[in-house]
Amino acid sequence: MPPKATRFRIRRAAPTDLLPLEGGDEDGFGNDPFPTAAAAPAEDAEIAAIRAEGLTGHQLRTAQRIAQRRGFAATSEFDAVRLLRKAGIDPFARAELVGIAGQPGTEAAPDAGLPRVVPQPERQLPAAPLGEGERAREILKMQREIVRRRRRAVVALMARLAAFVVLPTILAGYYFLAVATPLFATRSEFLIQQAEAPGAAGIGGLLSGTQFATSQDSITVQSYLQSRDAMARLDADLGFKAHFSQDWIDPIQRLAPDASNEDAYKLYRRNVRIGFDPTEGIIKMEVIAADPATSQSFAEALIGYAEERVDNLSLRLREDQMKGAREVYEDAEAKLLAAQKRVQELQERLGVFDPLSESGAILTQISTLELEGQQKRLELEQLLDNARPNQARVEGVKGDIARIASLVADLRSQLTGTSGANGSLAAVTGEMRIAEHDLQTRQMMLAQALQQLELARIEANRQVRYLSTGVSPIAPDEPTYPRAFENTALAFLIFAGIYLMLSLTVSILREQVSA
Repeated sequence: MPPKATRFRIRRAAPTDLLPLEGGDEDGFGNDPFPTAAAAPAEDAEIAAIRAEGLTGHQLRTAQRIAQRRGFAATSEFDAVRLLRKAGIDPFARAELVGIAGQPGTEAAPDAGLPRVVPQPERQLPAAPLGEGERAREILKMQREIVRRRRRAVVALMARLAAFVVLPTILAGYYFLAVATPLFATRSEFLIQQAEAPGAAGIGGLLSGTQFATSQDSITVQSYLQSRDAMARLDADLGFKAHFSQDWIDPIQRLAPDASNEDAYKLYRRNVRIGFDPTEGIIKMEVIAADPATSQSFAEALIGYAEERVDNLSLRLREDQMKGAREVYEDAEAKLLAAQKRVQELQERLGVFDPLSESGAILTQISTLELEGQQKRLELEQLLDNARPNQARVEGVKGDIARIASLVADLRSQLTGTSGANGSLAAVTGEMRIAEHDLQTRQMMLAQALQQLELARIEANRQVRYLSTGVSPIAPDEPTYPRAFENTALAFLIFAGIYLMLSLTVSILREQVSA
């Protein structure tokens, strides 16, 4: 749609002869000629030449403003051009245009022969309107220029996209389709469980044997399988480095023959992927190799390492629990043997098998002898009750009573006396009782230690962890990687995102610099 501009009708006064004042009055100059009358024909010729140049209205107004700023008394816009050129000033030079920029309200220098002109700053006269044909040509020219600029921008954009997005994507797709070595992935799943204690109750019984009780062990096993220790052991057992150093593997995935352990570990982390699901307590493992049999062998070896690690996790705890109980039991057993040996030594040294039995037999003899002595005393009393007792019988009974008393004294001395070689029977009995009491105590302590040992063994069995394989490693019959289409699409998105970020950054920096 062609632009519309407001048209201003500007009528220029035609040159006319000066008329005398109405009524024939004197105009004040008399009969003397004007000071510039002699130069009028030359000025008219210069002004006519300037008119013939076809200057636009904008150029004429600009020249008039420059003349006013310079202090020239111009009678018209053409006269302003003439005066400026006469003074050696180019009214259309860039320096003059810059000098009058920002001074729309510059007033004309006062002159005795010209009125004071003050242009309106907010309203400037437009340039002379263009004709319909010329305006259409200008619009068509601008449209073509815009189209050319847009075409150049589109071509530049396509070139940048081809260089930074399309070409790298094509190279990536070619690598995944034609160059990359097919890789086989063996997947397996296993979990770590805890042995359930018989009769477990309470919160411990609720959590025992679940993933909440073995989550730390699962995380520990996961960390071990992803460690350099596992990689070194796998390399020593099955030749991990040698497998990925074969010549037929593509250069990007191939490991150099003289590669360091750090490079091998980076490749190990990329080809052995292990994840832990905390909600189910399952460890998922994916082992990638260049052929399916090797991939399965690697997976089985890693599961074996995990089983050994699980056994070692609870072995020390079980050993610590059993160690204390076993030491207490062994100490109680040793002390019991010492007490038994002491009792045996006392029996051999004192010549008494059972002091209680010996003392009981002696007390029985004493009781029997005392009873017999009482009978003899009664018999003596009976004999003495006769008026003329038989003296022989009396003496015999008295002798029997004395012998019985002596025998009872000897027996009592055996119980409490110290004249014997082994001491009194009371001392022997005391020693034997102390030894036997110590023996009984040691027997009770041994029984308690044995009970504690059994409890410790049960608790140690509760701490046993074992690895249960849910999904066994089975070698695939088709390559798992590379996934050409998915990887190419991912490469396209990555390159496009990088290009977008770089272009935005460059645009922002360019805007900041231009500002």
